[in-house]
Amino acid sequence: MLRLAACLGVAVDLIEPCGFIWDDRRLRRAGMDYLDGVDLTRHESWAAFGRHRRSGRLVLLTTAGDVAYTDFAFRPSDVLLVGRESAGVPPDVHEAADARLVIPMAPGARALNVAVAAAMVLGEARRQTTVNRLREAS
Repeated sequence: MLRLAACLGVAVDLIEPCGFIWDDRRLRRAGMDYLDGVDLTRHESWAAFGRHRRSGRLVLLTTAGDVAYTDFAFRPSDVLLVGRESAGVPPDVHEAADARLVIPMAPGARALNVAVAAAMVLGEARRQTTVNRLREAS
């Protein structure tokens, strides 16, 4: 996820507790040479994130979503949320989301890797918002 953010130039808000141990040794071993290129803010909790978050809609990627990400009209100010690979997000995060998006999958498929899902949805969001900006400039 951090590599994705660095390569595409998007900010990351990491909300604790995260699903992995965050320390320099583990990050170096995982090859996070992209870390210096990430605009990263860590929040101690969901409540702390809420106190400091930027404006915009909270758009949650979830297997329990009710709108396909390809049918959603993204805005440049949207904040994409993903949860843990194993558990998703807690109920209070689901309730706080302004939209819950799903990636349609083949019957019987369980779920995509969170980073892959984020890349797909972020790519679509950027495609939509870049096209809109280009139209406005015309």
